[in-house]
Amino acid sequence: MQSDDALTRAASSLRRSRVSEGKPFPLGATWDGLGVNFALFSAYATKVELCLFDDEGETEIERIELPEYTDEIWHGYLPSARPGTVYGYRVHGPYEPDAGHRFNPNKLLLDPYAKQLVGQLRWGPELFGYQLENSDKDLSYDERDSAPLMQKCRVIDPRRASPKCRGSGRSSTRCT
Repeated sequence: MQSDDALTRAASSLRRSRVSEGKPFPLGATWDGLGVNFALFSAYATKVELCLFDDEGETEIERIELPEYTDEIWHGYLPSARPGTVYGYRVHGPYEPDAGHRFNPNKLLLDPYAKQLVGQLRWGPELFGYQLENSDKDLSYDERDSAPLMQKCRVIDPRRASPKCRGSGRSSTRCT
């Protein structure tokens, strides 16, 4: 299993943004006209990292630990984020399949409250939290990064969101 230290070192060369505590509600990424509040539910996580990507969702440019945990909601406010910000989450916690916990920060997670997705999902073994070829099957642990194969989330300005659902080219839109 790759250590949290190795993941931290890998992200250490990324830019650093100022983050404050934000609010535990509403869930998801919420643009307020000045910045974006990020809020994600997880009762058993020990740490949640917000991963920011370039506009195409291909290159991770920053990893930010959400600073607050209120009533099982991880949250933070990023004043430098704007509509168009592309993001995903890495969630740390116990990897104890027998207890129902399969936290794996090597796997980029989508925000279940995202209002727009970017890119295309490409299937590959890196998407699984376990090693498909391992004799322990889903009790094993996969250290490969899933981000290159994953779609990403995009922050929207709800005042400018189109009521139509369209997807084209490399990005796709999910209607809300």
